[in-house]
Amino acid sequence: MIKNSDSKLKSKLNLETGSLTIVGTGIQLVSHLTLGAKAWIEQADKVLYALADPVTAKWLKELNATAEPLPYNRNNQWRRQTYQEMTEKILTEVRKGLNVCAVFYGHPGVFANPVQAAIKQAHREGFRAQMLPGISAEDCLFADLGVDPGRNGCQSFEATDFLIRRRKFDPTSPLILWQIAMVGNLGFYKPEEQFRPLTILTEVLKTHYGGDHEVIVYEAAVYYPVCKPVIQRIPLSKLPQSSVTEVSTLYIPPQGLAPVDKEMMARLGMSFVKEATGELRPDKYFFRHI
Repeated sequence: MIKNSDSKLKSKLNLETGSLTIVGTGIQLVSHLTLGAKAWIEQADKVLYALADPVTAKWLKELNATAEPLPYNRNNQWRRQTYQEMTEKILTEVRKGLNVCAVFYGHPGVFANPVQAAIKQAHREGFRAQMLPGISAEDCLFADLGVDPGRNGCQSFEATDFLIRRRKFDPTSPLILWQIAMVGNLGFYKPEEQFRPLTILTEVLKTHYGGDHEVIVYEAAVYYPVCKPVIQRIPLSKLPQSSVTEVSTLYIPPQGLAPVDKEMMARLGMSFVKEATGELRPDKYFFRHI
């Protein structure tokens, strides 16, 4: 962290006096917070936060007495307006010449518009700004569902974006859709309005997988081990009737294996093995000697 007294160094780097470091708390209360993130919180001149639980907020205030919450949705205002207010609050403190640490839930760069906006604006104004990674809900999903993205790849989209942009995807690779309860919603979460959007999402997915394909409605465990992760295994056709909240994620397992391109394997000098199912899979550990 650059201290206010290091004026010569700042002048050499052409930096303004304030700085911004953005960290993530991870998903499970304070247990996912890294030692590096904790150190930045403790040393900051000012701490601002946007968190999902009061326990972590209380803990932050014990680490640094300057900690205060960022502005959140009031009177059902648009999320974009809330994000703009958060960004401006962060930059206001940095412009005072303070070393600011902004703390966000999960990974600070995932579904956190104010983070990206604040860092870009800080850089434009000549301030030092950085983001430290945190454990995301996707990391928890990989662990809880036993998903290895290195095996069949992994596709990840925000649910509304997935629909309105007609995203291309491969059904033989796992598909993750975020914020399924917020499809088409630019404001507050309204559970009474989610059935129709989920029905539309289901209709689109059924054209690729069929209604009987098993999918998983997933929620990471925040209060682990007191509470376990939510893992609802259901047929795709039952998605509109499932129990979904604003933090629910949809995981769709792959439908079969992608075919092997024998010509490409030959060009790469690779061999293949036939599995018990009859499927051909590249033997990653065997290369034909040339």
